[in-house]
Amino acid sequence: MSGLSGLALTLVATVVGADMHTAAKVDLYTVPSGKVFYPVMTVIRDPSDSMAGGTDYDLGTGADADTWRQAVDLSSMVVADTDFMAVRGADVTKYTECAAADVFGIKVITGTTADPCTAAIDLFGYLVDA
Repeated sequence: MSGLSGLALTLVATVVGADMHTAAKVDLYTVPSGKVFYPVMTVIRDPSDSMAGGTDYDLGTGADADTWRQAVDLSSMVVADTDFMAVRGADVTKYTECAAADVFGIKVITGTTADPCTAAIDLFGYLVDA
């Protein structure tokens, strides 16, 4: 029998202290061998400082993390340690599944004005056998 991640929508990864200022990719989850991952939602939470200025983040696989959601604006998260935003797949949009060894992440395109600024990121989805 599969674990919960193969039976239900579940939390598959949490990354604490993700850099939300520097233009770079932060890896969140590597799809296990023999599995296919379907991301459903990310929760960006508990920023260490105001995320004002953070107007463009991409989520997904590949070097640019741009296969799932693009141009996500997190700049309204201005209260440290309490704000959060749930980012879901867009309605009626085609995506490509995440194959084994794919690395799902977030890439800062236009990050926060505050430096440093970090946040916790939770990734939700489910796995199926490849």
